[in-house]
Amino acid sequence: MTAFAFPRGLDRPRIADALQRYGVYAAVAALLVFNGAFTDHFLTADNLRTQLVQVAPVVIVALGMALVIGTEGVDLSVGSTMALSGALLPLYLGYGLLPALLVALLAGVVVGLVNGSLVSLVGLQPIVATLALFVGGRGLALVIAGGRLKQIDNTDLLSLGTDSVLGVPVVVLIAAVLAAIVAGLVQRTTFGRQLVAVGGNRRAAALAGLPVRRVLIGVYVICGVLAALAGVLATARLTASDPSSLGNLMELSAITAVVVGGTPLTGGSVRVLGTVFGALLMQLLHATLVTHNLHDSTAQMVQAGIILVAVYVARERRAR
Repeated sequence: MTAFAFPRGLDRPRIADALQRYGVYAAVAALLVFNGAFTDHFLTADNLRTQLVQVAPVVIVALGMALVIGTEGVDLSVGSTMALSGALLPLYLGYGLLPALLVALLAGVVVGLVNGSLVSLVGLQPIVATLALFVGGRGLALVIAGGRLKQIDNTDLLSLGTDSVLGVPVVVLIAAVLAAIVAGLVQRTTFGRQLVAVGGNRRAAALAGLPVRRVLIGVYVICGVLAALAGVLATARLTASDPSSLGNLMELSAITAVVVGGTPLTGGSVRVLGTVFGALLMQLLHATLVTHNLHDSTAQMVQAGIILVAVYVARERRAR
């Protein structure tokens, strides 16, 4: 049985390259045009605002995931990290918002240090190293919270999930600023160049004298902190800390956004803007299908199909 291939006469590498570079932007534009024509009130300011607020935590987590995947790794613990940071917040809000935020973000640092050390120092495969905290992190969050949902009444924290600046939700502004920072980190810093080199060929990077272990620990720490921040913002928006459900399947959403956005799972490249649009594409696609009365399961199958196409296109491009 032969595998699917592009028709004869077409330049497969060039088509794959174009799809990986620009496909996600074209898909987002197509969805917006479709909904503008066939979905009532979809392109209203209120609905677009809702879509952006919902996708903002995914974007934040996906930015960290993109850095990890850029080193040919993966972090399965991001959802559990969100739950852990959310569970810690109510315990320290009595001391003020800033101490509570620092403790929640510190949890992300610790998770990142553990994951990065297991990958870079112990030599475990990333999927194995991060699986431990994928399971254990949520268990710890449930223990901390006593297995119960806890309401949040701190107005300073809740404002992060509800306030706006010039009509733009704070959570969306935070996601946009972080995207710009991560893009600058990748494109304009020595650390970003080292990250790409480690992902492209870790052995060659080590032989060239690059601080491979430091880079690997660094990307996992950044990923952990961003996941913890996403957990804080999601908790503020939901007005409650729910470690049993907060961050569920976030690792899959983040990986999907990164892959669909054009960052190869084989490492050596990080597409920050593509990652942001990958998250937007998945959010808009899900909203479109649900709005047109298709079940969540159908939306999930369509998303799975998009992931397979993205992986296939990446393989074709890599075969150039």
